[in-house]
Amino acid sequence: MTAEVMAQEETQTAEVVAVAEPQKEEKVAGENVEPKESSLDEKKPETVEKSSSYKEESNFLSDLKEFERKALIEFKSKLEEAILGGTLFEKEEPKKEASAENEAEEKNDAEEKKEGKNVEVEKNDVCLWGVPLLPSKGAEGIDVVLLKFLRAREFRVSDAFEMLKKTLKWRKESNIDSLVDEVFASDLASAACMSGVDHEGHPVCYNIFGAFESEELYQKTFGTEEKRSEFLRWRCQMMEKGIQKLNLKPGGVSSLLQINDLKNSPGISNKELRVATKQTVAILQDNYPEMVAKNIFINVPFWYYALNALLSPFLTQRTKSKIVVARPNKVTETLTKYIPIEEIPVQYGGFKRENDAEFSSQDGAVSELILKAGSTATVEIPALEVGNSVCWDLTVLGWEVSYKEEFVPSDEGSYTVIVQKGKKMGSQEGPIRNTFRNNEAGKVVLTIENNSNKKKRVLYRYKNTTKSSF
Repeated sequence: MTAEVMAQEETQTAEVVAVAEPQKEEKVAGENVEPKESSLDEKKPETVEKSSSYKEESNFLSDLKEFERKALIEFKSKLEEAILGGTLFEKEEPKKEASAENEAEEKNDAEEKKEGKNVEVEKNDVCLWGVPLLPSKGAEGIDVVLLKFLRAREFRVSDAFEMLKKTLKWRKESNIDSLVDEVFASDLASAACMSGVDHEGHPVCYNIFGAFESEELYQKTFGTEEKRSEFLRWRCQMMEKGIQKLNLKPGGVSSLLQINDLKNSPGISNKELRVATKQTVAILQDNYPEMVAKNIFINVPFWYYALNALLSPFLTQRTKSKIVVARPNKVTETLTKYIPIEEIPVQYGGFKRENDAEFSSQDGAVSELILKAGSTATVEIPALEVGNSVCWDLTVLGWEVSYKEEFVPSDEGSYTVIVQKGKKMGSQEGPIRNTFRNNEAGKVVLTIENNSNKKKRVLYRYKNTTKSSF
């Protein structure tokens, strides 16, 4: 029997071809054109849409504006003077009443200061995030660190210097430098994780607020002031671990991408959560300036807007400009603007799976197909070697299409094998992963039919595995 695959006039076939570099290929399918013309747009492939304000500001001295360079030089001068003069960690103490005992203490303090014994830290050991802060030491990352404080205070040197001093004081008093080695309750591991990088190389931190839907974990985390303090230390530990993945040098990736998943999160009617959220925002904003490139809130419920109004007065305009909000039906679409689909966890519509036995970071470049409204596209995956296995990932952003999978043998006398029956895919469908082992030469054909009035983005990748790899 002859096996046939019916192709409509508006159907576009996209044959998968392995590419040398892991870049997304974008094609447009379903355009109504004259028979002799290609159904693909003649435009160049587009890159993934990104926010125009997303790129980090340059930390190279030559790229700074004149007033920014002057501010940085002045900042360094003040810092050098404070470190060498032993005043960086000076404490403001209330005046004591005159007494013989106090006079003796003051005399002793003066003598110790002359000998350099009153400096709370060694001059050459003043560091922040592993970067020595004494400007004359010429550490490669010092400009990057100081510019974070300057930008957070709009290049007002005195304000930036006070912010830095308070941060160093807070870190010293809270013993932050040893925080990464502290062990916290294992329950909190479900509330946050570091996973992958974005298009620009920023490490991505996921904060999963839905973990606190559990009343038991909620009370263990926020039930008392002591427990909230423990939570704040754990949250700072997450920041410190994320910062360890950064390259605090000019031209390096020097900030994180934060994803805040509010699905099933307790609402703002919970007083303990409100208090903890305010405290967290204050600590991170005051002590980790410019450490977040974007703060993306996903699966945002209606009460988020009330929370945002509550926190807005405590946020700087610069912080507000980095916030992105996505409702549940826009999660994957929003994340792909910033993160490659292969780096997005599968629960958020991406291709990344824990302990993935099929795909590694070197396997299967992701391709992209733009499917126009009212059109059909097919993706053909060659399977020419008998006994090999083909594995593929595919997703359609927003879905609401019909989808099926078939194996079409090269021999016209063979039968087409139905791999996945055709079905309508709802808007909340996750990505598809499937495998097929062929007993004869042919190709796997994935068919996507878009009957909606909106164009769709199809993202896919595949991998052939030889028999010897099984």
